[in-house]
Formats: sequence, C-alpha cells, structure tokens
Amino acid sequence: MVLVRLQKAGLIQRYNLAYTAAAESSKDRTGKYKPSRKNHTQVFGWLCQGCTFAGPSWGSEVLFPLFAVLHLFRFRSLCALATSLLLLCAFTATAQNTPLIRDLSLRTDTMRYQLSRNTVLVQNEPNLYFYYRQDDETAELLVYPQQVKPNAPLRLVRSADFSLLDSLTAIEGGQYYRAKLRFKDLGATRYLRLTFRQPSDSVGHPALTQTVNLLPVTRTTLEFKPTDTELFIGEEKVFTLTSNYPKNIRLSSEWTKGQDIDYRLDQENGALRLHVLPNALGTRLLTMRAQTERAFLIDNNRRVSFALPPIRQEFTVKASRLRFLSVDKKEITLDDASRRKGVELILDNGRTFDLKKTYRIEDQEEAGGGLVAELFTRQYLTNDRVLCWLRVYNTHRQTDSYLYIKENDQAKYITNFNISPKISINTVSVRHRGGDWSTNTNVNPGETVDVRLEGESLSRGRFHFEDVRIIPSDSSIRTDASVVYRVQVPITIDKKRITIFNAGQPTGQSLPVREFQRPHPLDFVAVTFGEAPRPVTRLNGPVLYDKTIRDVVFSFNAGAIDSEQQLYGKQYLTFDIRTQNAKGELIEMRTVDNIVVCPDGNSVRGAFYQDKQCQVGNISLNNLLGYRKTYDLDDWSKILITVRHTQAQYQEPGFTQQLELVLQRRVKFDIDISFPAGLLTKQINSDVKGYNSFNGISLATLAQFSFYNPNKINKLRPYKVGAGFVAFNAFNLSQDASVSRELGIVVLGSVYPTRSDAKFTFPLYLGGGFLLNKQKMFFMLGPGIGIRL
Repeated sequence: MVLVRLQKAGLIQRYNLAYTAAAESSKDRTGKYKPSRKNHTQVFGWLCQGCTFAGPSWGSEVLFPLFAVLHLFRFRSLCALATSLLLLCAFTATAQNTPLIRDLSLRTDTMRYQLSRNTVLVQNEPNLYFYYRQDDETAELLVYPQQVKPNAPLRLVRSADFSLLDSLTAIEGGQYYRAKLRFKDLGATRYLRLTFRQPSDSVGHPALTQTVNLLPVTRTTLEFKPTDTELFIGEEKVFTLTSNYPKNIRLSSEWTKGQDIDYRLDQENGALRLHVLPNALGTRLLTMRAQTERAFLIDNNRRVSFALPPIRQEFTVKASRLRFLSVDKKEITLDDASRRKGVELILDNGRTFDLKKTYRIEDQEEAGGGLVAELFTRQYLTNDRVLCWLRVYNTHRQTDSYLYIKENDQAKYITNFNISPKISINTVSVRHRGGDWSTNTNVNPGETVDVRLEGESLSRGRFHFEDVRIIPSDSSIRTDASVVYRVQVPITIDKKRITIFNAGQPTGQSLPVREFQRPHPLDFVAVTFGEAPRPVTRLNGPVLYDKTIRDVVFSFNAGAIDSEQQLYGKQYLTFDIRTQNAKGELIEMRTVDNIVVCPDGNSVRGAFYQDKQCQVGNISLNNLLGYRKTYDLDDWSKILITVRHTQAQYQEPGFTQQLELVLQRRVKFDIDISFPAGLLTKQINSDVKGYNSFNGISLATLAQFSFYNPNKINKLRPYKVGAGFVAFNAFNLSQDASVSRELGIVVLGSVYPTRSDAKFTFPLYLGGGFLLNKQKMFFMLGPGIGIRL
C-alpha cells in the first residue's frame, strides 16, 4: 500500500531521476564519479518528502540521515537496504493508523447525524455534533466498520456518561452494528466520547481502539423585555430575563466595569435576573453579552461559539435631587479593621469638600438618621477625585436606599455602596438524593449531593470545594443568608475531608468523606453443607438433607458487593444459630456478631475498605457449636440459622435471610412389640380345611422398617414391613380345649392409622410364615392393638 502511495505521489520516480541527474553531474572529465554536496541536495529533498509522506517520524529522523551517509560514500547496495527499511517503517505506521470505523450515525428523535458529514473542529480535533432537547436524550447508534471481520467484532467500551440500553450488535453479517444508548446529564457532561475496541488479528498484539469525540449542542435563547426603561444614577435595578434553557446561561457575580450602565447576571429560584447600575446621565445603551455553558454552532455548523447574540436596550438615566458621587469600591466589609482603621476609598470630588475633615454618612436625608459610616477626606487626586478614609459602623444594601453624605446634619451629596458583614459560614447542611436536609455533613465517594451554607454575606463569597466538581443546577440558591451548591464527589477521591474554600482561603468548614455503608442483599453470602456453595438467598424454606452433615460452612463473595454503578461498602453481619431435636426441643443456641465483610480489590474503593476488622476466610459452624456437632445430631434434627445485617451500623433497614436445614431420613428401623388379635390363618398342606381363627390375643415381636413421607418433615407413611416371631394365643381367652398355643416365624406387612395424636392404634396385619410346632407354612390376616406412649 505504501509503495502504491509513493508511486502515486511520484516520489520514487522523482528520486530516481534526481539521483541519475546528480550522478551524471558528479562525474569528472574522465567519467569517474565525484561526490558533491550540491549535486545531492535534490536527492535528499525527495527522500525527505518520501519519509514525511510515509508516516513514521523515526523513519525520517533515523533512516534518512543513514541513507544520506551511504549515498555520499557511494554504498549503493546499502542505500537499497536503507530504502527497504524506510518503506517497511512506513508500512508499519500505516497499518497502525488504520481506522476501525468507516462511518458512524447517531439518530436522536427525527434527526440523524453522521461522522462523515456532521463534524466540527474543537481544539483542532474533529467532533461529531448533535442537537439535544433533554439532558437524558436517547439515541440510536449505527456503526459501519472499515473492514468486516466476523471473528473480531467491534465492542463499545462502557462509560459513566451514558447507559447502554441495547448492546452493540452486528447486523447483516457485520456490515454494520446497531446499539441504543441513553446519555446522562448532557448539560453538565464534558469530553463526551465513544470508544470502540476490536481484537487484533495477530496473537499477542493489543486490541485496536478508536475514539469518536461527541459534541452535544443545543439552541439557547435569551430575551430581555423590560417594562420600565427609566434609571437613576447610583440606583441598582433588577430585571427578569426569559430563556428556553436557563441552566445553560453562564452567570457572573462580578459587575462589569467602565460602561455607561454596568450589569451582572445571577439566578434566584430558577429565574434569571439582570442587575443594572447606571453611571452616566441621559439616554444610554446597555449592551449585554451573555455566554452559554454549552457551546452551540454558528457559520452553517462550521464553528462553535459560547457567545450569544448581544442584547441591546436603551434606558433613560436621570439624576437624583442631590449630586451623586461614585466610589471606586461597591462592596465594603464590616469588620474590626474597617471600623477602627477604616478602608481607603476614592470618591468623586464634591467641589465643596474640605480636606482633613470628617463627614457623616446616614441612610436618610432628614436629620436624625442612624450612623452608617464616617468619611474622612485626605487629599485631592489629579483626576478630579478625592482620596478618603471610610470607617463603617452598620450594614447597608444598595437596594434599600441611598447613602447621604452630611455636614452638620445637612445632606450635601448622595452615594451608594454595599456594607456587608464579614463572610462567615455558621452552618453546613447536606441533602442526599431523595432525602431531607441534615446537619450530618458526611458524603460518600461517587455521590452527588446538595450542600447548603448558612451564614452572613454569603452572596459575595467565591466558594469552591477541594477536589470536587460543582454542577450547575436550577435549584441553586444564592442569598446573603444562604447559598446552595450541587457537588459531585469523585469516586476515586483519596481524602478524608473536603475543605470548603472562599477565594482560595479555608473557611474552617469541611465535608467529611465516609465510605458507603449500605446494606447489600445477602446474595454474597454462600453456605456449604456437603455440596457446592450456594447463595443463602436461594435457600427459601426448609432444606431436607438425607446425608450426614459433616459441617456447615459460610463463605463470602467479596467481589459481588460493589459494582461500577452502586457502592455499598462494608457489610456488618450477625449470625443467630439454633439446633433442635426431632421434637423441636432446643439443643444449643449461639449468636455471632461483628462479622465484617469488606469489598475486595475489584471495587474502585477496595483500597479504602481494608482494615483489621475485615473477615478473612470462611466460618465453620462446628467451630461455634460446643455441645453437639452437626455430625452428631439425630435423625430429623434441625439447624436454624438466621443471617442478618447488624442494624446498629446502618441508617436504613437491613436484610434478613433464614436457613433451615433438616436431617431427613427415608427409612426407620425399629423393634416393635404388638398384640394381634382375631387372626385368621391358612395352613398349607394341612388336614385342616378353611381358615383357623384364634380367639386369644397373640404376641408379636417384629423387626420393622418404617418409611417416611419424602414431602413432609418427620411424617411416616401408614405402612410398615418387618419380620420376627408371633406367639399365637399367648393370652387364650377361649374355653375350647382344641385351641392351642403356637409359635411361628413370620414376615408381616402392617397398615397403621395416619393419625399421629392417637394413643391407641389398631393396625391391620398381613403376611405369612412357618409354624415351628406343626412344621407348616401358613398365611395370616388380622387386626392388632398398638399403644403409643
């Protein structure tokens, strides 16, 4: 490919011609080659262009000087080798710079934006711009790869700036890819980009990546339609501005300077406000040049701009009854220094001022007003102004009234400026998302919270928070008594406290950084009792286990606690353990608390969780039980375990999971003594015809197998199977002498009533056996009497 590019550019042909011409011109009269620097200049020039055109910087910096030396010293074969290395270098660089994406399309609502058409340069980098209406705009993404590689599909790298609703899926065998995503807070997001990744074709080489910069733009309008255009010198007036996107208007707490009408922009209760302060009489034009937070496009979408069109409005500025004297400082702080020593102030020359004299400043024209400040004139300045000392004693706001400069209780001039207390923060409150304001100022990494500062003269403060970002918000409040900021704590913050600064100086207030401590669902706790570990949340209801429980072991998956989107922090757990026998009687009870499970190193905050309290390894139940271990428990015993969060460690309800293990048995073997009565027997190969009946009560001693119902706990089926001895007519109640006692070996099946609360039972026996006295086989059927103690 590089050879083709060099041939198309004519560089190889031009080099050959230049080299031949240089060689011919270098021959002397005898025809021998004579090197000359002048003759080789053109050769080196084409070679330098070839290196630059090929791509790699090191090719032009290393191979080109090497080639020059070889050429000068007539090593023609080595020149060819250097040329080959140069072309190989260019080929490698070209392969590395091959883009992954041929084109990209982004559709929002009814508009479609393509990378090949809708791009604009921002800081000399191309950006795909798109217009949005909502901060959480949803968009469809179509990606067209440079080469179709079914075995190496494109992947879109996840980002915190958007959520992937539909993953990047290949369409039509990889001809293009489709995805659906939702952006997050486009109004505040900076450096938005899409990063694509594709596995390399060569084994051992890193994956190829390409990043597409996105530029969200929006149309913002700002209108100013005052109902009153009359102003007075030195009097501040406030107007309301209208905008379709107030959040995008950049605010300024500083006044403009040197204009006929100074102004500043602020926001209160979601409304934009324009403060104006006239400085000159007559009809004056206010030119307001507002800026936006998010850029927009101009010049047919060829350039970006932050400057809205200027807003011009004429005002009629009138003089007050008294002459207004302007001052060089509009904000004066009331503190001990300004009260005792004073503040240096430059004031317009009132023409009647006497130097080295003190004038009284009050907030009303009539005599008897409250003392606001004292003005001491020091000297005249060359610009028709007066240098003074100003000592302040009370607060004042320009919007309340004018200030009157008096001599002997007679008002001479008026002026106006703000006298505010020293900026101080008395209370800091924090509101977490979905919560109320709280004086508990703890914040968590990765969290966005509202911070309210309460104190004095806060509207003049220039506050910022250490290592966190302030997010513009419609709910921001800024008054002298309180200011509200929305701040986003970085998820990777490594400080224990976030200091609050004012104009670069610490205010003495801070926000403690605490790790998240929220209860996580207990699916990270797994239990093993003879099989593979299983999460305890999947074991709902009694678990019937028909083998010996050697031990019950609890393990913890520390990597399943924190995720990229949700942080939970340390998990404080309590285990309540009880063992019961088959009758429900308590065998042993244990409570294990203060078990701390910390997220592992996969969490972004993993390094900040680890301490000596963190649980290391598994928990064995046999190590906790003292009286009877799990392998010593009888049939149908129960192990009841309750896993719950330690509620004292959390501010919200935790999770609870109960685990009930039952030692199930399917067969029961026992020796049973019963009293069959009224049995009917049939002897085989006997002279006795028909069935014999025994009027007495027999005695049966049987080794029986009982069968448990597999769907119930400790419930037997209504039948048994056993073998043993039967003594017929052991208790003979008949007067018939022909009725005799007999002993037989039998195999019997018996049917019992299903009632478990009956003391007397009447089972039915069916079976056969061998009579020891008569040496005959027989069958038998009859009822019996059973007693349950």
